[in-house]
Amino acid sequence: MWSRTLLCALVVVASSMLMTARAFSVSTRTTTLSKTALTVRNDEGNHDATIKDWVAMGQKAALSTIFAATLWSAPVANMPVLQPTPETSFVANAKEMASGTGSRVNKDAESLLRYGLPIKNNEVRKLQVTLETVKYDIASKRKNAALDGAKKSLTLMKQDKEKYTASCRDANLCDELVAQMSDNVEPLSLAIKASMDSPNGSDQERAAIDKAYKAQTKMVDLLNTLEEQMIPAGYKTPVPSEYSDLPQLQGRATIEMVLKKEQAGDTFDVNGETYKEAKMTMVIDGYAAPITGGNFVELVKKGFYNDMPIQRSDGFVVQTGDPKGEAEGYVAPGSKSIGNGKNGERLIPLEIFVQGDKAPFYETTIEDEGRGGQATILPFSSYGAMGWAREEYDANSGSSQFFWLLFDSDLTPAGKNVLDGRYPCFGYVTEGSDFLQDIKEGDLIVSAKVTAGADKLVLP
Repeated sequence: MWSRTLLCALVVVASSMLMTARAFSVSTRTTTLSKTALTVRNDEGNHDATIKDWVAMGQKAALSTIFAATLWSAPVANMPVLQPTPETSFVANAKEMASGTGSRVNKDAESLLRYGLPIKNNEVRKLQVTLETVKYDIASKRKNAALDGAKKSLTLMKQDKEKYTASCRDANLCDELVAQMSDNVEPLSLAIKASMDSPNGSDQERAAIDKAYKAQTKMVDLLNTLEEQMIPAGYKTPVPSEYSDLPQLQGRATIEMVLKKEQAGDTFDVNGETYKEAKMTMVIDGYAAPITGGNFVELVKKGFYNDMPIQRSDGFVVQTGDPKGEAEGYVAPGSKSIGNGKNGERLIPLEIFVQGDKAPFYETTIEDEGRGGQATILPFSSYGAMGWAREEYDANSGSSQFFWLLFDSDLTPAGKNVLDGRYPCFGYVTEGSDFLQDIKEGDLIVSAKVTAGADKLVLP
């Protein structure tokens, strides 16, 4: 028993120290951090730290070790067997740990964006869970469960239709949306049944599963519109008046970005297929991060990221936003409350929105607030989650640099995500995230443009 305990404890220690060290290096600089006593990462890849900092890291690891030892040394027969339901697997609340606490982390960017909407309708959330579970059941070939889920979704829509429309700004539109979703249950069910009747691994099975995916996707696309209709008319995420001289995104915007390889003629290799260009679509969320999102969308509209190289790609994040010259960010007049960086960079405050709160808090991390581990509205639990870079020990040092997180559930298990609440997650890659696996340092952003939601950007 104790050998098993020790092994598990060592795994936790290694994971904790790896994630902590990596999280420390998501800064606005890939060179020495001038404002701190801790040199996290320099150009040669060295990792030097003061004894004090390593002691602190060791203490965190030790706490994880004690927790693991306590858990694993308990008699197996006395340990409760947890059976996470879709509701607990996909829906986090403010008392849960970052990125969820169940055995399964929600890694679906579009699902996370749905949960990030400022709506209050328990019935539509139950429908959302059911439809999203159908997708996972199709993927894992749990065909009977997928078919049951399709039937359940129809039952829910019939019994809760009036409760949906009661929350909508346009009840007639929502009636039509529910009707269209209901009409798609039959094609979904037929496709699932066809896959059940096909030989395992056959072309017929793959074709039927593709049809099932398309039907499920059509339903959740309609669900997106239904849930967006439930956002109260005129809703704006509250932002303190002292930040009124910074851009704000009052809603959501869609960004399309095109990249090319550093060397002419080189291609992106994604899962064995080659592409001349990498095209990604991103949804930027001004509900969860109005200032961070507004800052990013304004810079995109100005063409700031066009022709900018990728400055970091290390298997943990892909990062860019550092312009040529001495400045490490966007140079412009700063706000009265935050001001400018040493080279004239316009700075923005650290912005964190915790589930259960009515608004984000600013200029401090979730740990500094004494709320470490609580779930944020948008968690860093999806491959391609977008975060705002800053210097590790300066909450208000962000300017224009951002990163895409190359999320790996093996390195970031449920409840162990150290990025949530320390950096703002302000959006997700919803299409083309696979390109991130082959975007390397030196590759070039050809263009970035706002394709939807530009009217949501409010300038000072």
